[in-house]
Amino acid sequence: MEPDALAGKVRGPLSSTTSIATDAGFAGGAGADRVPFGDSAPVRRIARDVVSSTNSEALARARAGETGPLWITARAQTAGRGRRGRAWVSAPGNLYATLLLTDPAPAAVASQLSFVAGLAVCDAVLRVADAVLPPVELKWPNDVLLRGKKLAGILIEGEGTPLAVAIGIGINCGTHPQDTAYPATDLRAQGVDVTPDEVLAALSSVLGRRLAQWDRGANFASTREDWLARAHPAGSELRVRLSERELSGRFESLDAAGRLLLRLPDGSLEVVTGGDVFGIGRPTRSSPTM
Repeated sequence: MEPDALAGKVRGPLSSTTSIATDAGFAGGAGADRVPFGDSAPVRRIARDVVSSTNSEALARARAGETGPLWITARAQTAGRGRRGRAWVSAPGNLYATLLLTDPAPAAVASQLSFVAGLAVCDAVLRVADAVLPPVELKWPNDVLLRGKKLAGILIEGEGTPLAVAIGIGINCGTHPQDTAYPATDLRAQGVDVTPDEVLAALSSVLGRRLAQWDRGANFASTREDWLARAHPAGSELRVRLSERELSGRFESLDAAGRLLLRLPDGSLEVVTGGDVFGIGRPTRSSPTM
């Protein structure tokens, strides 16, 4: 997700009244319960069997008047998607979840939620793994890596006035796709046997705290600092694929808005708003984080 823009389109005003967790007009089996949410009251979760996409269902509910906070989870997705409309393989056995929030921050900074969610995924994975795993690493702008392979992805979408935001999170718990552009893995393959529901409980708890830390964007500096502490080290060799070209250089840092700072071979500094990072290599020099 590009740090300066939310995916999705504004489609008009939403109701300001929170609806009760009913399933009228939404097909498929479902169960409603509540999950912990940081230091706040537990939030509702609607668990579905199969949906096209948890993000799509969350935003459909927002258009119908739901304001959240509300988790939508599914055992499988038939049209899961990642950034730029890419398909997200969604076989059973993994966590497919979306947290719906209304007006979580001014629209200009709402895309920072990808960094908030990335940190929460790291926190949750380490909690359920009980220190079995090596450090989980963040890859700009919205992926979570384990031993250099993709473990989780995040998609932030928003629409409407007030802004309804879907924080979509996929975590590979028991399976992972093969033959992907970026190598993938799952928790079971790394020696951690947990259910999607166990991961969700941990994720929801820590995401509530990470949202409080971020404070509607007012404290992004703290979120950014924590994100950098878990990212590929400064000086790491990166390839960044843009829509019209590809860049190679060394990871410098993030700027104050969350954009990637890439030091090019000629010494110049490229500010990258959106792209895909590949080929993370070892640091070639010491480079301070800003």
